[in-house]
Amino acid sequence: MIRLQRVGRKNVATFRVVLTDSKNSTKSGKYLEVLGSYDPVNKVKEVDADRVKYWISKGAKTSETMHNFLVTKKIIEGKKVNVLPKKAKTLKRKELKTQASDKKTATPATSAVAQSAPATEAPKAETKAPESTPVATELKTEEKVTSAETAKN
Repeated sequence: MIRLQRVGRKNVATFRVVLTDSKNSTKSGKYLEVLGSYDPVNKVKEVDADRVKYWISKGAKTSETMHNFLVTKKIIEGKKVNVLPKKAKTLKRKELKTQASDKKTATPATSAVAQSAPATEAPKAETKAPESTPVATELKTEEKVTSAETAKN
């Protein structure tokens, strides 16, 4: 892959045009060949056109930014590719207010449904619990009485 590799010190970026394996990270520093350089501060673009054409003929791909760079230099033919991310649609105030009100009205309806379901299940559990607790307490008290009587004997 032919792409740009950032070099230079902090806040003063300069780039190398390098041929590297596509699996290598952009910051790994590993490359097979340096094909040129790019200095955005001084606006200097240098590329070895013959070597770039050679490696493209061998099957090397270019990054999107490098593709645009080579098209501008007329080293390769084709259209430029949009590299920038797509912008999100800007909404007007009225649209934002309607979306906010839609969200507020939708939330209570879902919470009412969620509250109604546990209410039907809760009485069933309550009816079983009172019946079982007196029986359990009676057994426990009888056991305590019998254990207390045996301890006295």
